[in-house]
Amino acid sequence: MSLTPNDLEWYCDRYTAVVENIEHVIQGKRSTIELVVTSLVAEGHLLIEDVPGVGKTLLAKSLARSIDCSFQRIQFTPDLLPADVTGVSVWNRETSSFSFRAGPVFANVVLGDEINRASPKTQSALLEAMEEQQITVDGETHILDSPFIVIATQNPIEHEGTYPLPEAQLDRFMMRVAMGYPERSKELAMLQTHGAGSTFNDLKAVVHAEDIVKMTSIARQIHFADVLRGYLIDLAEATRQHSDILLGASPRATLFLQRAARTVAAAEGRDYANPDDVKKILSPVLNHRLVVRPEAQMRGTSVHNVLESVVASVPVPGSRPGT
Repeated sequence: MSLTPNDLEWYCDRYTAVVENIEHVIQGKRSTIELVVTSLVAEGHLLIEDVPGVGKTLLAKSLARSIDCSFQRIQFTPDLLPADVTGVSVWNRETSSFSFRAGPVFANVVLGDEINRASPKTQSALLEAMEEQQITVDGETHILDSPFIVIATQNPIEHEGTYPLPEAQLDRFMMRVAMGYPERSKELAMLQTHGAGSTFNDLKAVVHAEDIVKMTSIARQIHFADVLRGYLIDLAEATRQHSDILLGASPRATLFLQRAARTVAAAEGRDYANPDDVKKILSPVLNHRLVVRPEAQMRGTSVHNVLESVVASVPVPGSRPGT
């Protein structure tokens, strides 16, 4: 079934409503907020990496508050066990059998706060949920409801008592974003707005969980030309063959790029994706997947530098639909 202008208008209205609702709390970070909403609609997961106090946790909570859906927060600590995340089977005396008690991962929006503080065993408890949207406990599989997104936060400069996420787990996150410090004018506005109390408490839901599921369905129908798919593969190949890169973009990365680009195109009211949509989300999707060679790091080369050179070197296809 092809998309209609009414479908795209409905999509844009709800996408904008969620973004603007979150902006009531997180000021001056519209581009970051849009990436968060894009990850949700594109059925991806998000890693927010930045210094303390810039609003990482508040951003995730504001997203959940903006949607009429279930929300759970998991505070990752060194003593957290996998069963504390996924749930556990307990003995029921009345029925003389085991019954499953669901863990906090059974929610539409799951916030994993300071995920790098938990042990690798506990971190890996999220892998099946993130990849397959299901949890297996004692040989029994439990399906998670849609929409489903894991938003994990971590502090990049604090290493004492932390367990860095391995590349295999980082690859499960569709995007990695950084909040950054606000501009002076925005920080002044924040002091005025939040001086007497947080505006988060006044935040109301503007869409339902079912709306997000419908938005995902609409985004899946956005036209993605074969030549544009070739562009994605060329970009990925360029990272894999780059002399300064030890580990390039995975096939999962190209799938994420396609899904995110479709979501961006729909948010702009178009029924087709173009190269600009890909470029817009290229860095958030790839920046945590690429590993720069040690000798290149010593020369001052960063992932950002590599991505700039890759975009400049790969020819851009035509942006007309069907080309």
